[in-house]
Amino acid sequence: MSANLPEMLDAWRMVAARRGVEGRVPLSSLTRLQDSLVDTEGEVRFALDFDRDALKVPYVELRIDAELPLTCQRSLERFLLPVQIVQRLGLIRDEAEEAALPPGYEPLLMPENGMLRTVELVEDELILAVPVVPISPGTETVEGDWPAEEAESERPNPFAALSALKKSN
Repeated sequence: MSANLPEMLDAWRMVAARRGVEGRVPLSSLTRLQDSLVDTEGEVRFALDFDRDALKVPYVELRIDAELPLTCQRSLERFLLPVQIVQRLGLIRDEAEEAALPPGYEPLLMPENGMLRTVELVEDELILAVPVVPISPGTETVEGDWPAEEAESERPNPFAALSALKKSN
């Protein structure tokens, strides 16, 4: 993590002061994200800007820039997925405040003490950015037309006898 970036931030103070922080964190320190990655080479650059909008809604705008090493499910080769996230999170004290958030805001339920773990917030957004089935851009779709085997198409239908019985009734 960047040397001067605190692990915890008082979100409400940051909003009141209209401050922001920037930092870098190695992928190897994001333990919950590691299971989705091929390896942990690289780093994540991020910025958090705290403020209030015209409606006096407190928010943090999160900007993340990273390249995630994933395994392509078509070629089974390693590739880097470029991830650029710009997300505005409305800071709420309880779930009832979520309905009052303007469109385009994602709710962020704050703990009672108002302390925000910066790296956990970045890691949460990166986990959401990892595709369920990673596919490297530019790989060809593996599709096949699998015709039925001759022996299979020539076999008599086992239900043909039932059809004959039904017609006789």
